[in-house]
Amino acid sequence: MNSRELTGRETGHLSRHPELGCLLHHETVVALQSMREAAAGAGIDLVPASAFRDFTRQRTIWNEKFEGRRPVEDAEGRPVDPLGVSPGARVDLLLTWTALPGASRHHWGSDLDLIDRAALPSGYRPRLHPEEYAEGGIFGRLSGWLEEHAWTHGFFRPYRSGCGGVRPEPWHYSHAAVAAPALSALTVDLLSEALEGSGLLGLEEVMPRLAGIHRHWVATIDPPPG
Repeated sequence: MNSRELTGRETGHLSRHPELGCLLHHETVVALQSMREAAAGAGIDLVPASAFRDFTRQRTIWNEKFEGRRPVEDAEGRPVDPLGVSPGARVDLLLTWTALPGASRHHWGSDLDLIDRAALPSGYRPRLHPEEYAEGGIFGRLSGWLEEHAWTHGFFRPYRSGCGGVRPEPWHYSHAAVAAPALSALTVDLLSEALEGSGLLGLEEVMPRLAGIHRHWVATIDPPPG
């Protein structure tokens, strides 16, 4: 991937999944299809609720949360008013659940938020909340299947333990063969270049702390098994 692909501003590294229509890295398309076929044998219709997101889309999500126009949760998953804290604290609040534009793993086409479409009741809209993936939750069976089988297809959970700043996300799986080199290539300088003049709200708070944000919120993840 070149620098613009790494930061979600170009899409030459992506292909469209033939069944699902979502954009993913060329290699991830093949790996996901293999995992979908295996899951289907267990009665699971494995689909991504979210796959590739470009820089512009990630910036929109960030800016709407920064202005309080989209729901924001604290580290415990409780609703919170982002306008009730200082801009600096607001940046930390957002980073707990929302990647900085340019630094989202979804830019690489390697990362997916996974659901079981077969488990959805009519009219149900997945929230991507930990309780949905807990035992007895709507995606509890999916979560158990992924824990046992995802790595066979090259997928792992980068946000398993909360070892960095991002809270555990049992829905978020990453294709290691694509994501590992992408993470190594995403430097602070590349991220800085993508953010300058981007229209990101809170940029004046982000830029002086960018190296620390990169280290804590981007580079620190749970590694693949083994």
